[in-house]
Amino acid sequence: MVCQEEALVEKICDLYEQISSLESLKPSKDVDMLFTQLVHTCIPPSPIDVTKLCKRVQEIRSKLIRLCGEAEGHLESHFSTILASFQNPLQNFNIFPYYSNYLKLGQLEFNILKQHYTHEPKKIAFVGSGPLPLTSIVLASNHLLKTVFYNFDIDPSANSKALALLPCDSDLSKRLFFHTTNIMDVTNALRDFDVVFLAALVGMDKEEKLRVIDHLAKYMSPGALLMLRSAHGARAFLYPVVDPCDLRGFEVLSVFHPTDEVINSVVIARKYPLPTHPSLLDHQQGLGNIILVPNKCSDIETFNPLNIHGNMIEELAFDEQL
Repeated sequence: MVCQEEALVEKICDLYEQISSLESLKPSKDVDMLFTQLVHTCIPPSPIDVTKLCKRVQEIRSKLIRLCGEAEGHLESHFSTILASFQNPLQNFNIFPYYSNYLKLGQLEFNILKQHYTHEPKKIAFVGSGPLPLTSIVLASNHLLKTVFYNFDIDPSANSKALALLPCDSDLSKRLFFHTTNIMDVTNALRDFDVVFLAALVGMDKEEKLRVIDHLAKYMSPGALLMLRSAHGARAFLYPVVDPCDLRGFEVLSVFHPTDEVINSVVIARKYPLPTHPSLLDHQQGLGNIILVPNKCSDIETFNPLNIHGNMIEELAFDEQL
């Protein structure tokens, strides 16, 4: 097993060297080939724990996640521009190479949401929606037919491209809104949302991710749900990992680790209904966890919200009272 992990890490590091030497990460034959190899290398289930790797590999992983994020941004921007040239962009999403993954991920996240939310949410915020907001579009089109989606992205060109995809759909154009802003500048408005989705690449390293999560913990409405995307095993070379214990201010309800071509793990958590003054969270790192946190994890058991074999769920147990 050790030899297999060493071979896996060696192959990933070799692909990193090739990717980092590219002149551009915009879609091209070489870019597509290398990232396809990387994804296929990281997808098979692996017991590898990236937190235990040596410092050199940890640094390569951090750089690789940023390269993946940059390449993903270029890919989405490229296809968003192409789709906008169609008379009806929404009917041509199948030209995007990962569209089927988004359909499966949307179904997965909807099934998870249904387990913890008894009725259809009125308002959902999606943080980091990008130029091709497929999650919002898939959920609004296929699953949450009355919900209003507010998409937040820091890049004005991303929102401009996203808006260009909707004019032909009278329903979605009334239920999908786009705001150009840094989510760290959004405060009281976050209390309006029943559910907040946090994109995998918002917060490219642990410190950035924690700052965003702590900000959401301050301002989200008590009882509201937070859905995050994480990564497990070798997939953690592609996306940042969110540890359940990092979700200060939230009760972690469950963590799903798909083992098919859906790459991202899904974490769902509920904002604690206890009144927590924002200033307490500001000093939380210095004072330790002063609000409820998970006290133990049960064994991982086989579970599949998509009725496809091979997904795992971790159910976490909590003390109900302080």
